Amino acid sequence: MKDMGVENKVAIVTGASSGIGKATALKLASEKAKVVLVSRSEKSLKEIADQITTNGGTAAYFAADLLEESQPEKVVQFVLDTYGGIDILVNSAGIIRNGSIENTTLAEWDEMMNINLRSVFILTQQALPHLIERKGNIVNVSSVTGLRSFPNILSYCVSKAGVDQFTRCTALELGPKGVRVNAVNPGVTITELHRRGGMDEENYQNFLEHSKDTHPIGRVGRPEEVADLIVFLASPRAGWITGVTYSIDGGRAQTCAR
Repeated sequence: MKDMGVENKVAIVTGASSGIGKATALKLASEKAKVVLVSRSEKSLKEIADQITTNGGTAAYFAADLLEESQPEKVVQFVLDTYGGIDILVNSAGIIRNGSIENTTLAEWDEMMNINLRSVFILTQQALPHLIERKGNIVNVSSVTGLRSFPNILSYCVSKAGVDQFTRCTALELGPKGVRVNAVNPGVTITELHRRGGMDEENYQNFLEHSKDTHPIGRVGRPEEVADLIVFLASPRAGWITGVTYSIDGGRAQTCAR
C-alpha cells in the first residue's frame, strides 16, 4: 500500500509506545506524515521517534498521562507549536483487565472507563477546533468486544462499546464540518495489552494458541495489519467513509462464543 496521500499531514497517535499505536505511528511516518507520538513512556517514545527520524521520517513526541485533565490541552498545544496544525488524530491508548459483574471493583471500572473512553473524549474535544480548521479526521481504536459480548472482561467490553458509540455520534455531528470519524475493531492482536492487563506468559501463549480456533481465519492479528487499516481510514482514499466501526478480526465477530 503506497502513496496514501498523507504526506505532510500532521498526525497525533496516542498509545504510541507499543502495539497498534506504535505500528500506526511507524506506518504514518513511512507515508511521510508528520507524527506526534503520545504515551506515558518517554523512554519508549524517544526510541521510536529516533527510529523514525533515522529512517528519514518526521516525528516528535510528548510524554503525557491523558487521565490528567491538563494533559490533553498540553498535547494539542505542543503539536500546534511544533507543526502548526492537526490533520489526523488516532486514539489508540487503552488497557484491559479481567473482571465480571460480580467481582469488578468500582476502582477497576473507573480506571477502564477513564483510560479507554474518557481520555478519548477529552483529547478529541481539545483537538477538534484544529481538526475542523483543516477538515481532518479521527480514527479510534476499539475492539471486537465493542461489537460482541465476552465473559469476564465486563468493563473492557463496555468501554469499547462506548468508543464505538462515541465514534458514530461524533461522525454525525462533525460530518457537516468536514471532519470524518471512524473506528477499527481488532480481534486478538499480538501486543503487550494482555500482558499488561495481568496475564502471565504461559497463560498468554495458551490464549494465543486457543485464539487460532476462535478466529475463523485461523490465526491472531499483527499490529501492522491494523495499522494499515487505520492509515487507510485516515487517508483521502477513505474520503467518503465516516461513522464506521470497521472489523479487522480474522472473522471473530462472526462467531458464537466458544
